[in-house]
Amino acid sequence: MATPRRTAIAVAFAVLAAVVSHDALAPSRFQHHRSPVTLVFAGLLATALLALAPRVRSQGIVLGASIAAGGALATLVSGLAWGGVPDPLVRGGIAFNLADVAIAAGDALLLAAAIQHAWTNRTRLWEPV
Repeated sequence: MATPRRTAIAVAFAVLAAVVSHDALAPSRFQHHRSPVTLVFAGLLATALLALAPRVRSQGIVLGASIAAGGALATLVSGLAWGGVPDPLVRGGIAFNLADVAIAAGDALLLAAAIQHAWTNRTRLWEPV
């Protein structure tokens, strides 16, 4: 059985591969520049999510953090590879890419799983550490 850390890394790299492949293969007229500070922050955030989430005994938290980390890593890789992040998905006046979707979905799952985990273990919240 895979450890939570291995699961987190595998999911994050699967999301990274899917997003970067989509960005490379999908034609896009739109692209936006990400500052070096944003790219560094994306890398640090992904590292923190992958390092800390597996410590919590919740598959939902690990999965949500991994999906969000994969999206952040995809933003970093796309920004470095193309000098900006391609936005192949356009709906109305909004342009975005799969990395944005992965970050939003991962954050939503992470938040829902954290609330569920806290509620399930609410009696333990008052225990001394």
